[in-house]
Amino acid sequence: MKRHLSLLMLPILAACATTGTPLPPLPTVDSATPTITPPTAIPDTSTPTTIPETDTPPPSQNADTFPDPNNYAWQLIASILVRPVDLQADGSGRLFAVEKPGHIHVIEDGSLIDAPFLNIEDRVNDTSNEMGLLGLAFHPNYAQNGYFYVNYTGAGGDTFISRFQVTDNPYLADPASEVNLLRVNQPFPNHNGGTLQFGPDGYLYAGLGDGGAAGDPFGNAQNLDTLLGKILRLDVDSAESYAVPLDNPFGDEIWAYGLRNPWRISFDPMTGDLFIGDVGQNAWEEIDHIPAGSPGGVNFGWDYREGAHEYDGNPPAGLALVDPIAEYSHAEGGCSVTGGYVYRGAMPEWNGIYLYGDYCTGFVWGLMRVNGVWQTQLLFDTDVRITSFGRDEMGEVYLLGDGGGVYKLVRR
Repeated sequence: MKRHLSLLMLPILAACATTGTPLPPLPTVDSATPTITPPTAIPDTSTPTTIPETDTPPPSQNADTFPDPNNYAWQLIASILVRPVDLQADGSGRLFAVEKPGHIHVIEDGSLIDAPFLNIEDRVNDTSNEMGLLGLAFHPNYAQNGYFYVNYTGAGGDTFISRFQVTDNPYLADPASEVNLLRVNQPFPNHNGGTLQFGPDGYLYAGLGDGGAAGDPFGNAQNLDTLLGKILRLDVDSAESYAVPLDNPFGDEIWAYGLRNPWRISFDPMTGDLFIGDVGQNAWEEIDHIPAGSPGGVNFGWDYREGAHEYDGNPPAGLALVDPIAEYSHAEGGCSVTGGYVYRGAMPEWNGIYLYGDYCTGFVWGLMRVNGVWQTQLLFDTDVRITSFGRDEMGEVYLLGDGGGVYKLVRR
């Protein structure tokens, strides 16, 4: 059964910023669904922040100026989800929304399907704020093999990365089909990461946080003997349940390290570049970048650095740390970055612009590279606690709110 939802074009409201003590990512909310004030565009006439980078500039068909945000809106397409944290497409025109308690729902033709595509609340542990069903990725050959992958916290609060399979009914997956690829011990209930993405190389990439608490007390992010604080790269086709790609830089699952809590990663489908939103400690939020063709092994610096700033001690001589391509401070009102997607849809003025946000303020920034220089600019104040972004197979970009809404970027 489908529940048809009204399509709302969201009106303008006054810009505002959250003040006071910064909140952690995905704070617990009351059982009643909070009222969500519709998003708005806010003009920004300031000079965009620029961060130089020396690798190859993007293709010339990318936008080289930011569009006027007042000509666009975030259009509500679903509003009754329970703490949605991920949105993925399977190539069929449908969208799949992940709910933290352990459900995945289908959105099709502006309608939310009542029955969940997958219900694994019997094994998902969401007893703490940053725990639950956190990530979803469809196999590149999903139409043929029916495989998809999820990242969740389960027994003992550990991270589970597992494969499931759809049934003969394309609206229903088999919860008994689980094949666990990887289980990682989590010493604390926060900083679980949870993001999953298939790269253009066909490998599965997974983001894991540093294990939690504050300040990385066990030094996990810089320790290559643990998978915590890392981006992993797995070959899910060559073995059951996975194999380590032969060209991984350290001979194991690790592709990149020095991360605190990578909350959403994504690839640009045109360039193959990888973007990482890494949640900061108490001062700086950052966007990291790995260009296509990289051999991996990148160290993003946590906890020697928070963003591009010193945090705890000095790195050993000769250890190369890679600074973010964009960052913003908690002094600006932010508290927790939500990594996003590069736009590749039907509005060419947005092509090549990476959209990302902040959980506490609801701000949405654009990030692009022009003549080898990264530029970022604040574009929208949504007044939504942004938990994630999504992109469909047509390249259109969406954002998700902790209160249950899913919004699509559209022209007014």
